[in-house]
Amino acid sequence: MKKQFTFLSIFLFLLGFSNVKLPLIFSDGMVFQRNKKIPVWGWAEANEKIDLHFNKQHKTVITDANGKWMVNLDPENAGGPFQLTVSGKNKITIQDILVGEVWICSGQSNMEFQMYKLPNFKALKEKINNSEIRQFGVAQDLSGSPKEQLKQGKWQLANKENLADFTAVGYFFAEKLNKELHVPIGIINTSWGGTCVETWTSREAFQKSDEFKEMIAQVPVVDMDAIFEKYKKSVLDNIQKIQGFDVSKANEEQFHLENFDDSKWPEIKVPSLWENQQIGNIDGEVWMRKSFEISPEQANKEAVLYLSKVDDEDITYINGVKIGSMNLWDSKRIYKIPAGVLKQGRNTIAVKVIDYTGGGGIYGDSGDLKIEFKDSNIPLSGLWKFNVVKVKLEISPNSYPSLLYNAMIHPLIPYAFNGVLWYQGEANVTRANQYKIAFPQMINDWRNQWKQGDFPFYFVQLATYNENNGNSNFGSKWAELREAQSEALKLKNTGMSITTDIGDPKDIHPTNKLDVGLRLAAIALNKTYGIKTVPYSGPVYKSSEVKGNTIVLTFDFVGKGLQPENQLKGFEIAGEDKVFYPAVAVIQNNKVIVNSDKVAKPVSVRYNWADDASAGNLYNLDKLPAAPFRTDNWELTTAKEKYTISK
Repeated sequence: MKKQFTFLSIFLFLLGFSNVKLPLIFSDGMVFQRNKKIPVWGWAEANEKIDLHFNKQHKTVITDANGKWMVNLDPENAGGPFQLTVSGKNKITIQDILVGEVWICSGQSNMEFQMYKLPNFKALKEKINNSEIRQFGVAQDLSGSPKEQLKQGKWQLANKENLADFTAVGYFFAEKLNKELHVPIGIINTSWGGTCVETWTSREAFQKSDEFKEMIAQVPVVDMDAIFEKYKKSVLDNIQKIQGFDVSKANEEQFHLENFDDSKWPEIKVPSLWENQQIGNIDGEVWMRKSFEISPEQANKEAVLYLSKVDDEDITYINGVKIGSMNLWDSKRIYKIPAGVLKQGRNTIAVKVIDYTGGGGIYGDSGDLKIEFKDSNIPLSGLWKFNVVKVKLEISPNSYPSLLYNAMIHPLIPYAFNGVLWYQGEANVTRANQYKIAFPQMINDWRNQWKQGDFPFYFVQLATYNENNGNSNFGSKWAELREAQSEALKLKNTGMSITTDIGDPKDIHPTNKLDVGLRLAAIALNKTYGIKTVPYSGPVYKSSEVKGNTIVLTFDFVGKGLQPENQLKGFEIAGEDKVFYPAVAVIQNNKVIVNSDKVAKPVSVRYNWADDASAGNLYNLDKLPAAPFRTDNWELTTAKEKYTISK
């Protein structure tokens, strides 16, 4: 039955190709990779002769029995604009083609993060008009099996009209390369917020993996309708198990009232996105309630509610009175509480959270979650009651492995490019230890699928974000994920951009994408384009040596030296009891000497090992930050967490 379905799908797909057709990426304004063979492919009738003309080249090819064809144009130098014509029974002409450098930009929300979200976008938009920088935006799509054609997509020039939808990281990377190399730059933006690495990896790669082959054997190759029915049952059953009752809007009209009995509702930590808690990766509507006490002095007075941020929309009540609403997922909620709303004794805040896509819930810094009076405040962080009343029943990219590889990567193969930029990992922090296998596996998978050798694969290490106050003593999944990312550097032709110093502890989507793009560009300029005068790495931990009550650390990529010489921050030290204490750290002869009067016999040093890793200040003189590290190999908090599929 599966074979029949697959054959029928291919037959119906090819049936539409009696005329010559091309993949969507072959369209006006496209950019070809210079100095490499240029694969061009498409579909027509079986055994049809196809003629291609590009620049001074002329190629012919005969389609195969299924009507598919492919030809390699000879390598071209940078330049353009050129025209490509493809002729069979019909003729296709593609205009305004440039030849230059092509890079794939992929990952989750921080790669997807568009230019219009930058604080200074309005000013940038008026200044940027560069027809040599172009983006192909791959439309978001899912598929249970590898697709031949993208759902949608088009090439756009970097100008006032189009700039808003460019990936910010990708644009700033392209802008720097264009300035330094003086050639056109094309970026292929195929990204989706909130997605895990497993959905970007092919089924074939999982089948060859000792770590994942048992998992993938349980995932049948089925159509999306079958996947949806299974997903729907899994989501609703899971919520019912968590809540103890079904997803329903019954009695919802009472949920905002002060005296509504929420004693049977379960609890969730606030502030924190619910994807990282028991609710899991759902979109929909969730009511959240919390009771608090008001003193006689505070009663009946005006106050201000600080609700941190809500992803995506909130409708907020106190004691049954609506006090505010907003539908901007990345904006802080600050609502005035009129006099007379708050009363002495028990009060209740009720928030209806509506999550349309991606992360959901009340999130941000716990200090931004409070009721403030002129002379006092009431903290609201901690456990809140919740009730999921509606679930948006659409298949998530994370519902099954390979869904995004099938729909958003496979149709691009074998398009010629130079390298990949990758910004992802936030969705994998709960399985950080397994990411040491999953991430390199995906890199190797893409290289194997494209058959273009070990092309450059440069990625962004997670920025600082204080999700759960994680640290060395309580465990930090974010630190563990950063370590897992650094393990991928063992692969040939990889590079990692450190961003712990340019993140925002209160925002999982920091807006400084300029420096992220520039740091990735520095790696590419040095390692890919051979401009060795461009520094691209901060200090990287190499080795340690215990000397009495100190530990001496040695680093690679010291460059012209380490800084600052005094008042180093972010270092911790522990003995055999595995309890870490803040350490005194100083630079001597480009080594770092670490000690603490609380640890007489030190065993381990950690640096910037925390969710919020913004405290560390070790740099080299090129002003590039040191990567977080640890000198021990003690078991991680995510050591036993594995990727699984809901039954």
